[in-house]
Amino acid sequence: MIVQDRIASHLFQAGRTCWRIEESRHVSFLIDGDAYFRAFRAAATHAQRSIMILGWDFDSRTRIAIDQDPDGLPDQIGTFCRELLRRQHQLQIYVLTWDHHLIYSMEREWTSYADWFPTRRLHTIKDGVHPVGASHHQKVVVIDDALAFVGGLDFAPCRWDTPGHRINHPQRRLMDGKPCRPFHDIQMMVDGEAARALGELARARWENATGEQLSPPVVKPVGDHWPQSVTPELQHVPVAIARTQPGYENQKEIREVEALFIESITRAHRFIYIETQYLTSHAIAAALADRLQDPVGPEIVILLHPHSDGWLEHHTMDVLRGRVLKQLRVDDRFHRLGLYFPHLPGLDGECLTLHAKICVIDDDFVRVGSANCSNRSMGFDTECDLAIESSGDAEIQRAIAGFRNRLLGEHLDVTSDQVADAIARKGSLITSIETLRGNPRTLRVFDDKIPADVDDWVPDADYIDPSRPYESTLVPKASRRSVRQQLIMGSSVLAGLLALAAGWHWTPLGQLLDIPMLVGMAEQFKQSAAAPFLALAAFVLGGLMVVPVTAMIVVTVLAFGPILGFFYALLGMTASALLTFWIGKLLGRPSIQRLTGSRLHQLSRRLAQKGLMTVVMIRLVPVAPFTIVNLIAGASHIRFRDFAFGTVLGELPGLLAISIFVNQVSDTIRYPTVTSIGLLAGIALFLVLGGIGLWKWLNRRHPSTLTRRAGS
Repeated sequence: MIVQDRIASHLFQAGRTCWRIEESRHVSFLIDGDAYFRAFRAAATHAQRSIMILGWDFDSRTRIAIDQDPDGLPDQIGTFCRELLRRQHQLQIYVLTWDHHLIYSMEREWTSYADWFPTRRLHTIKDGVHPVGASHHQKVVVIDDALAFVGGLDFAPCRWDTPGHRINHPQRRLMDGKPCRPFHDIQMMVDGEAARALGELARARWENATGEQLSPPVVKPVGDHWPQSVTPELQHVPVAIARTQPGYENQKEIREVEALFIESITRAHRFIYIETQYLTSHAIAAALADRLQDPVGPEIVILLHPHSDGWLEHHTMDVLRGRVLKQLRVDDRFHRLGLYFPHLPGLDGECLTLHAKICVIDDDFVRVGSANCSNRSMGFDTECDLAIESSGDAEIQRAIAGFRNRLLGEHLDVTSDQVADAIARKGSLITSIETLRGNPRTLRVFDDKIPADVDDWVPDADYIDPSRPYESTLVPKASRRSVRQQLIMGSSVLAGLLALAAGWHWTPLGQLLDIPMLVGMAEQFKQSAAAPFLALAAFVLGGLMVVPVTAMIVVTVLAFGPILGFFYALLGMTASALLTFWIGKLLGRPSIQRLTGSRLHQLSRRLAQKGLMTVVMIRLVPVAPFTIVNLIAGASHIRFRDFAFGTVLGELPGLLAISIFVNQVSDTIRYPTVTSIGLLAGIALFLVLGGIGLWKWLNRRHPSTLTRRAGS
């Protein structure tokens, strides 16, 4: 067999470094979204029986014909598919996307795919069969089991771009008209037996998500699915398919992506070239460190995304990457490490979104896929990569080297021939890059350092970027039934608490919060030795009933005075917070993740970073009822110590402000003098200005991104 004859190095080992090794009659590397969308569009028009789309995201409004000549077919992927089904009556389209956490709800398409496409021949499923906190990250498209695409691109907003990465391209925009940053990513296109194997992979995913078995499409040999506009870079080559799949219920753990990364890095001789959105994997970092310490090891060039979108990822994943890079710099004994990021002039402090996940080693090995160099991609999320090795074949070596040189030429704003000439003359990848770095659009040295104060409070990667399901390391393995029972119980309790929180605000239940009456009741115990315990009990009971915590503070301060009231409220709030934190722990993460809305899920994700300062910030700027915040914290992976100390520190400023303000209001009502009224106005103004100042400070430290998160 051709495939077996050409695998001499045994880098590809089915069952260890890859799943299958299958021949592709043609291979092409599609650099950036424009090339991918054009190729998909051309191939899809020849689909006879089946189009299968696996994605991390999918938005039916995504435009796939930007800057193309009209061809009589719609521009948006949703209406494009609809027209394909109208024209080809035997065609079935399957869309399987990640059943994403509600944290992403505000960024994704709200309506169901069935809403934009009411037909029995469109099958859309959101796949939620995965460990808590994990995601389905594969980006695979298979047409008739005859042609397939694998890489880092989804059919989603802000993915389209050209290698020119024009700064203000008028067509590269979100649905609301806001501009998207330039975006760089790569897809590999294969056909033949490799495409057939990817069809099997897609159907296995579909069956695991739905329980439905799909038959392979039976296609009449009436033409070639390969787009005529795409010139193949390789023909009749073996392609390895590597996967990541977390161990979950009846699914076995698969870590072929990780094994292939480590094995290929170990075998490198001259150059390792990597483009990756994240670099946090312990396994990959260790393999790279070993090669850097080898006196005859290869040069390592890594292109990175300068900083993640949003303050949270910037202060978590970027910090973890910073730790990895710090150690790699220490291990770079022979000065063979080159770290860069693509720079585009005119972006006003923003940067090119480098979303590619590729690795090229020497002129002998190339991989393209969905897997980042992160722990998640090694064992927590589902991933799919394609890889090719030369096994000494000169034609394959030229294609691999040409692919790497095209990428470097794009980033350095030079031709691929100039890159090839520089490497031939210098014999060094790093020296060649340094020689060609003279253009305004170029590669800049990546030298970001982690601020010490940020590094101190960001937890270990095991919590933020796990390589295995949390359940496998933190809790005993549970059956599907026990997880479902926990979900039902936790969701019911949380739903009841959310209903109570709403009831205090918008139903007659709120009439029970008669402040004067409650103050009068509390004053009866003012001189009692049991007053602190009664106040504590009131806060705990009120927390369980989701009574607005501000009302409880006001009653306590008015009844016991500003000093005792302050301390009683602090004691009661803290006790209530700790109790409801542990209730959240008992409810479990599945309940919180499935039920809470996007704002609360954003809160959950922030709390899950285990940072003391994160908890303090949530207390300073509350975004949900006090009890719900505590439940989400308990159901996240936050350490109890951080939650307890962060809660106390975060409560103090607001509690002190309320105590002073409420006391002054009381004094002003009883003694309405010019002085007391002026003092009350001054305190109110101070609190308003202080709140505005705090909000601006938080926004300066953690600005929200103006563009949609590129995701992964």
